[in-house]
Amino acid sequence: MKEFNVRSVLVTGSNRGIGLGLVKRFLELPSPPEWIFATTRELDESQSKEVIELALKHSNLVVLQMDVTDPNSIKAAAQRVEEHVQGHGLNLLINNAGITQVTTMENENVETMAIVYLTNTVGPLMVSQEFLPLLKKAAQQSAQTGLSCSIVNMSSMAGSIALVTSLEFLQEPSYRCSKAALNMVSKCQSLEYKDYGILCTSIHPGWVKTRMGTEKAPQTVEQTTQAILKMLSTLYEKENGSFVGWDGQIYPW
Repeated sequence: MKEFNVRSVLVTGSNRGIGLGLVKRFLELPSPPEWIFATTRELDESQSKEVIELALKHSNLVVLQMDVTDPNSIKAAAQRVEEHVQGHGLNLLINNAGITQVTTMENENVETMAIVYLTNTVGPLMVSQEFLPLLKKAAQQSAQTGLSCSIVNMSSMAGSIALVTSLEFLQEPSYRCSKAALNMVSKCQSLEYKDYGILCTSIHPGWVKTRMGTEKAPQTVEQTTQAILKMLSTLYEKENGSFVGWDGQIYPW
């Protein structure tokens, strides 16, 4: 893998699954980030035990409580990050937190559509808005030309309108719609933030063995997160505003 040097990174939804896996991969880098911020909706040990234990072993890992559906919670987390980075900003924001609800076109309803959309689409947008000043600061200080800092939104191939040819395998319309909308958020961010030196993209992580992905999934968290870090190390301006797979493949919207 190309040497991946990033001074600071924040990963939402880091108490389990892909988020926790990404935190572990960053810690394992030959030159790990000076600061890794892992956010979780609940800080109690029953929900976030593993990431809290990791933080006790690694002084550069900070676990923060943050509910991506709560603006006050997001603001408080951003203030904590600002205290730690001490004027250097945030180099990489990974909007990983997300949920799904098992629904069909027949029984989909207002409640599931609202909470899934709020968490998967509005949440990443609000988090990005709140952390934008720190991302701008890091980009301004970077010696790298072009797009030096990144917002990465964890999407899904299930949100690709072009690739949905059948609902036989997975219906869950609220999840699909939320990820399709998140892809539009990424595209809009890529246009709005390019002049600040911030790259924005959506990522399809593949089908992964997590609580959401189930044990039927072919990919392990370790395989997927290793591949994602490899892919992130090669992102360049041409990927700004794109929908990239964990394997580096560009997916259609």
